[in-house]
Amino acid sequence: MGKIRMAVVGAGAFGKNHARVIHESGRAELATVVDSDGKRAADAAGAYGAEALTDFRELFANARPRVDAAIVAVPTSYHAAVGCALLEAGIDVLVEKPIAFDLASADRLLEAAKANGRILQVGHLERFNPAVLALEQAAKRPLFFEIHRLSQFSPRSLDVDVVLDLMIHDLDIVLSLVKAEPEDIRAAGISILSPKVDIANVRLQFPGGCVANLTASRVSTERVRKLRLFQPRQYISLDYARQDALVVSVGADRAISAAPLPVVKMEPLARQFESFLDSVETRTQPNVDGHCGRLALKVALTIAAKIEEHSQLVAQSLAAGWER
Repeated sequence: MGKIRMAVVGAGAFGKNHARVIHESGRAELATVVDSDGKRAADAAGAYGAEALTDFRELFANARPRVDAAIVAVPTSYHAAVGCALLEAGIDVLVEKPIAFDLASADRLLEAAKANGRILQVGHLERFNPAVLALEQAAKRPLFFEIHRLSQFSPRSLDVDVVLDLMIHDLDIVLSLVKAEPEDIRAAGISILSPKVDIANVRLQFPGGCVANLTASRVSTERVRKLRLFQPRQYISLDYARQDALVVSVGADRAISAAPLPVVKMEPLARQFESFLDSVETRTQPNVDGHCGRLALKVALTIAAKIEEHSQLVAQSLAAGWER
């Protein structure tokens, strides 16, 4: 099989990184970059000698599509429209997270992939963090998670709240490790620098008693990416940014030992792309497929609804206070 011809649809910050990773891969060729801003498309494409387009529909305007697969890195509200059109044209798709803006749109993507026999992978990048891959092997019976994901404010991704922007990474990881949906969700959040929720705290309770506490903020003064997992006689502390994890264990004699998890470091974006290429070549389901993306979105949207309930309760309480 020759090199897989790739397109990147959306040449923003994420799209440019995807273009670089495709160019660096020995298994794929960056054929086309698409962006509604012609200059942005030309700049991103020109860096790697690729074709620039302003309308993604030109990718399949002829009988034979110009590419074999595409990465969709447009704003979330356009994921379904762009992704479904590509899938229906016979093009495999890796769509950035979250999979879509709502569950109906996510279902459209799943149905389009199934009906047309196409690969659909969702860009939950942290699944390909080397430390997370090592954690997947070490996590046997998770009982408690404490997770913090804090970022400084950026105008990027303000079309979604902090849950869909940042926390959804950790939701996907927790769901993949617990292998169950939460039976109880409690959440609170507030808007600070944007019209949408910028900081949120969530408590998930799963069947069997596992609990996950998650905090996400995009208005922090520092950048923090940490996960702590507790299971019988063991504590695992993971740093996403450093790509490392430490395991603290208690032996039968109550002796405490600590050792790093073996980690093979590699850029997560490159590892994710190689995994996508594996699925495209072998026609096998991706590890992070559309169903994983839909489940993470479902939980994230439930959290958003819980935050709204909490916000209304706070507003009523404040209003009552003013009346007194």
